[in-house]
Amino acid sequence: MAEYMILLFDDEAAWAAASPEEYDRMLKAHGRFQEQCVELGGKIVNSNALQPTSTATSVRGDVVTDGPFAETKEALGGYYLIEAADLDQALAIAKLVPVLKGGVEVRPVMVF
Repeated sequence: MAEYMILLFDDEAAWAAASPEEYDRMLKAHGRFQEQCVELGGKIVNSNALQPTSTATSVRGDVVTDGPFAETKEALGGYYLIEAADLDQALAIAKLVPVLKGGVEVRPVMVF
């Protein structure tokens, strides 16, 4: 089994404006996603949600800046590190990740 990182990009404003019911629905959808990953033969190794980009600190060389480096509508909001047999299986799993208005990126983890 290879490891793949599924990066979740979503609209922070949509999350900030979400009603308590919508927020709860999305949390339940992520719980269901975790079950579906196993049903498809994958395994979640680790996952986390990230604080909003307003809490970010960017470092470029020796310059430290409060906030994210680039302005973007969709921001990295979290990740799932999964094990999957191959990229096709990882993509099938990634298609099930719930996002409000964004998308996901799948990358194989480099093995040295």
